[in-house]
Amino acid sequence: MHATRQTPQALALFDFDGTLCRQDSFTGFICYALNKRHILHRGVKILPQIQAYYRKRYPANQMRATLFYQMFKDQDAQHIQAIARDYAQTLVPKLDSQMLIRLKQHQQQGDDVALVSASLDLYLRPLCEYLDLDLICTQTQIQDGRFTGHYHSPDCSSLQKSLRVAAHYDLNHYSHIYAYGNSEEDEALLNLATHPFMLGRDLDLPKLYLKSA
Repeated sequence: MHATRQTPQALALFDFDGTLCRQDSFTGFICYALNKRHILHRGVKILPQIQAYYRKRYPANQMRATLFYQMFKDQDAQHIQAIARDYAQTLVPKLDSQMLIRLKQHQQQGDDVALVSASLDLYLRPLCEYLDLDLICTQTQIQDGRFTGHYHSPDCSSLQKSLRVAAHYDLNHYSHIYAYGNSEEDEALLNLATHPFMLGRDLDLPKLYLKSA
């Protein structure tokens, strides 16, 4: 959790897939954690949804939930969590260098910094522990040592991103709020910011505030 401060400070919010990390970590995790036979067997069952998704007729948040249910329902939680910790380490060299530098600049200034992502807590939690970040993301559900296939929290995308951030932080506490994203699923997050940055739309990173003595 973030510490309470006497004077307003900055908050920096980073999307993950496509922003801090330039790849699709969600799909990557499925391929990393499960064997091809399992993926093909379960994937055939949701082929209509997959086809509709690529035709832009099935929303990304529903596609992620459908994929997670089909791929991970009844999987042993301890086994998958161990794989997820290994997977988190493979993501470190795939972080975008420009965004990682900016993230570290915020940390060096003493700003509160959080990863806000629709991707899964399974691998994002160990990654954020490594990077020393707060984490707001999609949380998975476990019962009796196995994944139910459902989420413990809603898919953390679009409006959910802004709602979850507002629940986690007192936004009135900050005089500067930075948000970094790359897609329409980040628009609500960027709308919270006094200094928004959308990859692919904005050319230059927002200037860091001058910290008062």
